[in-house]
Amino acid sequence: MAKLKKSKTRQANQFVQQNSASPMNTTGGRTEPENLETIDTAVQASQKSVVSREKEIGERAEQPTGPVGLDIGTSHVVMAQNAGRHVTTVNQLNAFFTIPYSKFTKKILVENEITFFEKNNQFYILGYSAENFANMFNTNTRRTMRRGLLSNKEDEGINVLQSLIKTLIAPVTNNEVICFSLPGSPVDSANSVIYHESIIKMFLAGLGYRPLSINEGLATVMSELSNDNFTGLGISMGGGMCNICLAYLSVPVINFSIEKGGDYIDNMVGSSVGEPATKIKAIKEGSLNLSRAPQDRVETALDIYYVDLVSNLLNALEAELKTTSKMPNINTSIPISLSGGTVLPKGFKELFEKGLKKVNLPIEISEVRIAEDPLNTTAKGALVMALSEEI
Repeated sequence: MAKLKKSKTRQANQFVQQNSASPMNTTGGRTEPENLETIDTAVQASQKSVVSREKEIGERAEQPTGPVGLDIGTSHVVMAQNAGRHVTTVNQLNAFFTIPYSKFTKKILVENEITFFEKNNQFYILGYSAENFANMFNTNTRRTMRRGLLSNKEDEGINVLQSLIKTLIAPVTNNEVICFSLPGSPVDSANSVIYHESIIKMFLAGLGYRPLSINEGLATVMSELSNDNFTGLGISMGGGMCNICLAYLSVPVINFSIEKGGDYIDNMVGSSVGEPATKIKAIKEGSLNLSRAPQDRVETALDIYYVDLVSNLLNALEAELKTTSKMPNINTSIPISLSGGTVLPKGFKELFEKGLKKVNLPIEISEVRIAEDPLNTTAKGALVMALSEEI
């Protein structure tokens, strides 16, 4: 691909001009960006590496000192901040587990600094602690979200998600910018993202932040494609959905989602082989190698459903690109950047490239890349956008 590399200042100017939310000032008949310095900081953040860690049990929430990126995913919630030479992220498992109330159990939970809340004579165990409980009982954790959106099957899902977010970020009083991830509208269902987005915005505003949302696919572009002038296809393959965004010079041209992701693979494989989805997830994330022949019936089922997911995604991409009236006139080939936990197994890139040869896209693809840090890409991209909106 012929990369049109620019200096950081020129990149920043271009980013400003394409971002309609950025204030502009006209001086002497010439349009100048008011916040060029802020945009330059955002571009620089997109080029930084990520230092990531899991939320420690009993650890206090972070007190942000600048804009925040927040990836609210079906599997994990990840908070990102700009810190010197790196972007730092802290992630929490988006899951919970309920156990019956008793005074004795409460004492033990408190002494062990387990994060929980109690309601209706039950304890709601949150985050990574919930996974430990589920594994101990050989069953599945429960999720606050389903297929990328708040689950309508969990009465306490909203309360649990809010409690999980509060383990990562503390309330502020300075109206700090926070940018959170939002799925694209699904093309394979009638579900809407409006309710989900509104609930998250109201909650974050209640914590003292100035919230804005970013499409997950666009967040991948903002995190990974700075050297390509923020032009290309960003595909975030998370637990609940696959989110796709075609961006040109940082402007989202087309974005959508399909309601299949890592959870779909886990559930279908678990159903096929008679194992809990939580156990399948652990195998998938721990030892799966898609570049070799399957070694047992679990790997065989994983291979089958990975191929199925990639096929569904690429067929949907082909259909959307061929029917849209918004296609820009891009006269060069563009990259695809893949992020999310579903892309982690060895051999996934080759599997995706193999599937790509079976569809006929109306744009030329230069290469397929796996994001530098797939689990933290969305949070980093959300941070880049948050930095660009700082006043």
